[in-house]
Amino acid sequence: MSSTTQTAPVKHKSISYAGWGYFFIAPFIIVYILCALIPLLSTFYNSLFEYYMDGLKQIGPNFVGLQNFITLFTPRADGRLEIFNYTANTMIMWIMGAIPQIVFALLLAVIFTSERMKIKGQGFFKTVIYMPNLIMASAFAMLFFQIFSSVGPINQIITANGAPAFLFFDNEWSAKSIIAFINFLMWFGNTTILLMAGIMGIDQSLFEAAAIDGANSSQVFFKITIPLLMPIIIYVVITALIGGLQMFDVPQIITSGRGGPNNTTKTLVMALNAYIGTSKNYGMAGAVSFVLFVITGILSFIVFRSTEPKKEKKGGKK
Repeated sequence: MSSTTQTAPVKHKSISYAGWGYFFIAPFIIVYILCALIPLLSTFYNSLFEYYMDGLKQIGPNFVGLQNFITLFTPRADGRLEIFNYTANTMIMWIMGAIPQIVFALLLAVIFTSERMKIKGQGFFKTVIYMPNLIMASAFAMLFFQIFSSVGPINQIITANGAPAFLFFDNEWSAKSIIAFINFLMWFGNTTILLMAGIMGIDQSLFEAAAIDGANSSQVFFKITIPLLMPIIIYVVITALIGGLQMFDVPQIITSGRGGPNNTTKTLVMALNAYIGTSKNYGMAGAVSFVLFVITGILSFIVFRSTEPKKEKKGGKK
């Protein structure tokens, strides 16, 4: 009778690297908590208090709950709701500048990355396109204020032909158009560079296969470029939306802080600055800031969901 001995399998201790992921994302989480989350919570906390200056006398801080929000959404004696008007002004000027910006940047990105056109000196053109993004918004605002002022070169050309001077900043739509054009001019270069990077990241074999199959330029653009570029487009639209809702420096300088004519160019951040700059009303400023945060979150979510590709349902139907 023979006896067999079974050797127990040797267990090797496995090494887990899962914890390193938390180590590498810890700096971002720490910076986010210190620089974004805590200020946001502090802003909402301050919005619950009555806290402002009445001449040289400080009123508060007195806890008033949601009274600042109620005051913010209470119509004036003439029936106008100021927070709605400021939001509408901001969105209108953003749309007037952002839509041409994205369309123009997309066309430039397609042209400069086209293998058929093979434009020479792309480095030079990229530099020129991006250059307006390096100029301060205040410098742009002062330049266009001088150009379109009542004694500026545009009005000198108009009056030289016998016509009366046109007061661009006393007209609602001309003032909004100038502000929107400045924002367009400042940011289309940055958008173009981002979209060019996205297009260059697409596998070139897809374009080659489309050319072999006889697809024309418009079919390649709408069937290949746009669908594969959609994540970058979503990013560009959302970041442009966030920047547009925070529009402040250009309309502030163009209208000397008044938001004229008749508050038609006054933005949400200009209203926020008015509460802080004049009466030091930190309670109302906190309420406006939190409303701006909520509007930004809602609109960003709408943009993200509306541009998200639809998933196919069971049965092959969309």
